[in-house]
Amino acid sequence: MAKGSINVSVENIFPLIKKFLYSDHEIFLRELISNATDATLKLKHLTSIGEAKVAYGNPQIEVKIDKDNNTLHIIDQGIGMTAEEVEKYINQVAFSGAEEFLDKYKDSAKDSGIIGHFGLGFYSAFMVANKVEIITKSYLENEPAAHWTCDGSPEFTLEPHDKTERGTEIILHITEDDKAFLEESKISELLVKYNKFMPIPIKFGTKTETLPKPEGAKEEDPAPTQDVDNIINNPNPAWTKQPTDLEDEDYKSFYRELYPMQFEEPLFHIHLNVDYPFNLTGILYFPKMTNDLNVQKDRIQLYQNQVFVTDNVEGIVPEFLTMLRGVIDSPDIPLNVSRSYLQADGAVKKISSYITRKVADKLKSLFNNNREDFEKKWDDIKIVIEYGMLSEDKFFEKADAFALYPTVDGKYYTYDELYNAIKAKQTDKDDKLVILYASNKEEQHSYIESAKAKGYEVLLLDSPIVSHLMQKLETTKENISFARVDADHIDNLIKKDDTKISKLSEEEKTTLDELLKTVIPAEKFTVQLEAMDSDAAPFIITQPEFMRRMKEMQATGGGGMFGMGNMPDMYNLVVNTNHNLVSEILNTKTQKKQERLINQSLDLARLSQGLLKGEELTNFIKRSYDMIK
Repeated sequence: MAKGSINVSVENIFPLIKKFLYSDHEIFLRELISNATDATLKLKHLTSIGEAKVAYGNPQIEVKIDKDNNTLHIIDQGIGMTAEEVEKYINQVAFSGAEEFLDKYKDSAKDSGIIGHFGLGFYSAFMVANKVEIITKSYLENEPAAHWTCDGSPEFTLEPHDKTERGTEIILHITEDDKAFLEESKISELLVKYNKFMPIPIKFGTKTETLPKPEGAKEEDPAPTQDVDNIINNPNPAWTKQPTDLEDEDYKSFYRELYPMQFEEPLFHIHLNVDYPFNLTGILYFPKMTNDLNVQKDRIQLYQNQVFVTDNVEGIVPEFLTMLRGVIDSPDIPLNVSRSYLQADGAVKKISSYITRKVADKLKSLFNNNREDFEKKWDDIKIVIEYGMLSEDKFFEKADAFALYPTVDGKYYTYDELYNAIKAKQTDKDDKLVILYASNKEEQHSYIESAKAKGYEVLLLDSPIVSHLMQKLETTKENISFARVDADHIDNLIKKDDTKISKLSEEEKTTLDELLKTVIPAEKFTVQLEAMDSDAAPFIITQPEFMRRMKEMQATGGGGMFGMGNMPDMYNLVVNTNHNLVSEILNTKTQKKQERLINQSLDLARLSQGLLKGEELTNFIKRSYDMIK
């Protein structure tokens, strides 16, 4: 039997590991299974190149709980270790066997899937155990098995063992404070969370399977059953395969495997597969989106060589794509990811740029190959695309080819198509193209109809970030502006050279203005007299585009002027001086009737904007009945 001290360069290494190496104690199981996977994949590689003269077979990793002895066992059938290798890889903290193996076999092993990098993973066991044992036997002939024991101090023992089968067993003596890790439910939860797609089958107990009834069995006879290994993982998930080997149903099936509580099918998927200048595979799914930017039930899962790392992928995936679902797997990202690492790492930035480009290319391809289907899905994906156009300049440039601008009549334009369709009619006297839009077809119906009567096209833009997007388009595209159809009366929204002549004289307009201001509350409405078509509405309520848009932008985060989001809503009351009703108000002899006509007309205009509520709505209804008696 040999005795010695673990070779460390820092005193009290174990308290440091417990406190700083990993933020969550549950990570120990992921690390130990990753080590077992590495040991198995190393053996696979050595047998494939003829260096290991043993049969690889069908190895698996087994996790066992022994409650009687308060121990947790992780057993593999991999490469194993000699006593000398235990001294080298276990007793010298941070000397990584995986790192050395990859260096030695760098040409032939680069695609072997070996996970380890830093050699500290094994010591995560001491976060939950007060004693750890390693029983291991090398694949090399005539090498005796070795038994290593350590109680969490720098002292260890290393002695021979009678183990006869190749592989390694790690035995964790679980501390009193961590007894939860001796519960089947807890270990099962962790295995599914971190190891669901590991490349080597992982056994955890057994399960009962129902077999077909034998021929001639009666209907009432119970079906026979058998106990089989409970394999908790899928070693060959869809993202590890080539896209040419997968059908659409395979992608949908994998989506259900990732998100068993999601009952809606994804709209489409994007298969990522790159090996230069970094390694990355994965599948991203576009689910049906809502207009609520805060809804994010299921997130993209990040893996490193099929080991789950995190579902907080900010920094790796561009922010606008964090609303998607799916998997990204890259060996170039460390298992213990930190936000500061991601912000500083050059490879991660390249990964983010690649994903942005790949998503843009896929969207363009979907648009080009089946525009009709793309248009049907637009409402379900637009929030992601609009967010991307706002946050990523390169995506904004590419989105010109597939971003759509729907109209209130159900037509869909790309930007170039829209520009060419409306430039003849919707260019104002200053040669600026005015793009009209509505945010709600029902609430803004009368304004939409006024615009359509002029032959104008009206877009339907109703996402919560559209104000930000319009602002960006106005500063990026040349000589355009967006105007909501209820921001002013239509002739003011797109001003042409010809100006309408008012039926009222200047004196009459002054009289009318004073009369209106005695009845209409100045704190809510700014009255403006306009000469419009005689068949246009007599009273129109509008909200200035700039004021409303800035408030909307501030409400959805940034972009608005300071404090504007807290300002009360202000409206313009546009009075059509060419309408007969306005003339009647002016010419009515009794003040009471004038006030009644003004109030009724104002309330009708407010009603059209959904602004008439409560007591004011009750008074309007009563007044309306009185007028038709």
